[in-house]
Amino acid sequence: MGEEKAGLGKQGTPANGEVFVVPRRTWIERFAERATEPLHLNLLALFVQVFGSFSSKVAFDLVRPRKYAFGTLEAARGARDQGKREVTIIEFGVAAGGGLLGMCDLAKRVTEITGVKIKVVGFDTGVGMPPPVDYRDHPDLYQAGDFPMDQESLRKKLPSNARLIIGELGDTVPRFLAELNTEAPIGFVAVDVDYHSSAVAALQIFADPIPSKYLPLPILYLDDIVLPSHSRFSGELLAVEEFNAAHQLRKIDQHRFLRSQRIFKQARWIDQIFLLHVFDHPVMHTAGSRPRKMYSPLDVRP
Repeated sequence: MGEEKAGLGKQGTPANGEVFVVPRRTWIERFAERATEPLHLNLLALFVQVFGSFSSKVAFDLVRPRKYAFGTLEAARGARDQGKREVTIIEFGVAAGGGLLGMCDLAKRVTEITGVKIKVVGFDTGVGMPPPVDYRDHPDLYQAGDFPMDQESLRKKLPSNARLIIGELGDTVPRFLAELNTEAPIGFVAVDVDYHSSAVAALQIFADPIPSKYLPLPILYLDDIVLPSHSRFSGELLAVEEFNAAHQLRKIDQHRFLRSQRIFKQARWIDQIFLLHVFDHPVMHTAGSRPRKMYSPLDVRP
C-alpha cells in the first residue's frame, strides 16, 4: 500500500484480531537510495530545499509523497495546457487516510502556483480489504480486514475540495463517472488496492465513453507492483493487461522515459508511474490546429 503522509506504516488486522503495522521504507533505505546519486546534485538539493520554489522542490524529489507530488503537479499543468480551470485526482485504497490527506495538502500548494483548482477523490470500502478471490489477489500477501479505516475521524480532517467515496468499487466507480464534469477531467490516479480483483474495478475509472472526462495523457501510479511475487500474471499488473486487451482506444503503458527526465534517477517510484493514452480524446483528432514544425538548417544532428 502507498506511502503515508507521516511516513508511518499502515495497520492490518489478521484473522486472530491482532493489529500489526506494515513498516515503511526506513530512513536508512532512503539515505542509501539518495547516496547513490551524484554528490553535486545532493548538494544542490540542499540549496533548493532552503531557497527553491515548490515546483523545483518537486523536481528534486523534496516533496512527499514524491509520486503524489509529481502526479498532482503534472495533472494541473496538463489541465492548464488544455485550457481547464479544474482537474480531478483520485486515490483508490485510502485506508487510514495518510495518502489522501497528503494529496489534499499537495493540491492546495499546486493550485497556488498553477491557478488550477484540484478536486481530490478517495475510494475505499471503509471496512478494510474484502476476502481475496483467488491466487491473482495474492492471498499470500493480503487478506480480508487488512488496512481498516476510521471513517468518522478521516472525514473530519478532509478539506472542502476532497471527497471520500465509500463502497464496493464495482458500484461506486460507475456512479462517480456518471456525474463527473468534463470541465474537471481526471488527470492523476493512484491505485493502491493490492488485489487484482479490486484493481480491475478501479481501472474502470478510465472506461467512460466520453473521452473529454480525461486529460489526453492522465498519469497512473501503481503501488503494489514492487515485491518479487508481483508479476503481470497477477495483481495490479494483470489488471492493466486485461484493461488494455478490453479497450481499443484506451491503453495503459509505463512512463518509459520518466527516469531519464528526473534529476534523481534511483527512486523506486519512477518505475511505478504509468500513463493512460486516450486515443479517442479530441486532441488526437485535431490535425492542422497548430503551426507546422520545422528544423533549423543549423540544427546539429548526432
